[in-house]
Amino acid sequence: MQRYPVPAATLAEPHCSETVVRRSRFLAQCARAASPAEARAFVEAVRARWPDATHNCWAFAAGAPGDTARIGSSDDGEPHGTAGRPMLQVLLHGGIGEICVVVTRWFGGVKLGTGGLVRAYQDAVRENLAGLSCVERVPQALADVVLDYAHLDGLRRQLPPLEAVVEGEAYAERATLRLRLPEERVAALSAALAAISNGGASLEIVEELPSAPE
Repeated sequence: MQRYPVPAATLAEPHCSETVVRRSRFLAQCARAASPAEARAFVEAVRARWPDATHNCWAFAAGAPGDTARIGSSDDGEPHGTAGRPMLQVLLHGGIGEICVVVTRWFGGVKLGTGGLVRAYQDAVRENLAGLSCVERVPQALADVVLDYAHLDGLRRQLPPLEAVVEGEAYAERATLRLRLPEERVAALSAALAAISNGGASLEIVEELPSAPE
């Protein structure tokens, strides 16, 4: 799995922006949501915070940028297709993964019409994303390496370029190192081990880990 940007904003501290269209106030709040459950929890938290709002429309894409496997949206009482789905389209084309946005509207007394609503909700999301800070999602793996002591120094020299960190060490007849590194570096680690040890070292993936932001 490759790296990709995700919001730095959290469910507890979302990124906020505000627009006003013909006296209607649109408050957009965005946060990282790594699952549909996290996205829905964020929506409910926003809804509870602004009970006086006319609408709390939302959209989320909880996977990699453009991935439609875990998406959702709601018009929350606005005319069908004028809020949630247009917001989701902006998210899917925004190049950011694991993202949820809620646009809270306070009606200002002037109807915007179907096209006006679509533009207002999409513009609210675009403006929010324009000022959003992101971090890089780096899928991690945990690997056990077993090798002869004679090859330890050679392995340690390879760790920085592989972005690998030693999580644990054990020493018996041979040395065992538990390494945490980006998933995409595992193949390079295997090749480095083979070269260092002439094929004598072993590599076992223990598990995949939650991604670590850089």
